Amino acid sequence: MTSTIAEPYGRIAPAFPASPDQHLMAEPTRATLRVQSRMLAATRSFLTGQGFQELLPPVIGPVTDPGIRGSKQVDIDFYGHKYKLMTSAILYKQASLMAFEKIFYIAPNVRLEPLETAVTHRHLAEFHQIDVEIRDAGREDAMELAERLVAHVVDEVVREMPGELELLGRDRDAFREVVQGAFARTTHREATADLVALGHPQDPGAEIDWEGEEILSAKTSRPFFVVDYPKGSRGFYDQEDADRPGILRNFDLIAPEGYGELASGSEREHDYAALVTRMRETGENPAKYGWYLDLARRGIPASAGFGIGLERFTRYVTGRTAAWEASAYPKLPGVVSA
Repeated sequence: MTSTIAEPYGRIAPAFPASPDQHLMAEPTRATLRVQSRMLAATRSFLTGQGFQELLPPVIGPVTDPGIRGSKQVDIDFYGHKYKLMTSAILYKQASLMAFEKIFYIAPNVRLEPLETAVTHRHLAEFHQIDVEIRDAGREDAMELAERLVAHVVDEVVREMPGELELLGRDRDAFREVVQGAFARTTHREATADLVALGHPQDPGAEIDWEGEEILSAKTSRPFFVVDYPKGSRGFYDQEDADRPGILRNFDLIAPEGYGELASGSEREHDYAALVTRMRETGENPAKYGWYLDLARRGIPASAGFGIGLERFTRYVTGRTAAWEASAYPKLPGVVSA
């Protein structure tokens, strides 16, 4: 038996499969996962060619990323200590730069997303990120790398996997502006004003909400960056602009054609005193982050980086309706499955 999920944005999601084999044996799934495999190979080839060291990220830890937009963390008993499944390995990325100048992970993440995210096309309870971090880098460095990485991966799929794209009904001409690079850019303030003008009630002090991202995304044929989110809308690790108090040195990368957010990134806060202050400002207890703050006291390097949602990226490249179609064993919020 399958279920149909009503969409809030005027579309109907495909029926979620009743069993893993039903999903895996479907030819569109097989084609999607073949494309995803090529995307991962292209990612690794590109980043290692740029001097990046791939590391295997932790799956559990005493703390994880608190800035997870309404979702819940999963606690486990680790020999009598409360540990958490990783929602994001961002703190470990910063720590890894004490050993390597440029690193990346293909990182698994688990987030118990709110039930309403089951109908956003883009949320999964279990997903993977292409996580990248660069020592002594700024936001512009991270954005330029994200743009080149996305363009490279898309170009390789378009050139090397036309049969899979044709089977999936994905128009290769849709990627012309993507592979050329030069992604567009807007500020959070401009994006908010644009949405309000379109009748969408976007809070100017908050992240662009899911429906707002989709509205902005549907208006364009090439990816674009949203920069300068207001302080308070993101986690303590996004660095505040020294020349513009209240503005963060961060960004989101939004896919075109209504596919929404692909990536988030920023310059990282690394100063011990500033981290403690920002933690308290965002309602976090610094005592929970003992190991991380000990490293910061000794000197975590300045850095910038980003994470690209692999299933979201795959969904965009392959033209699938929902992110779960880009996962071999999808975990949709609120749906019990294998």
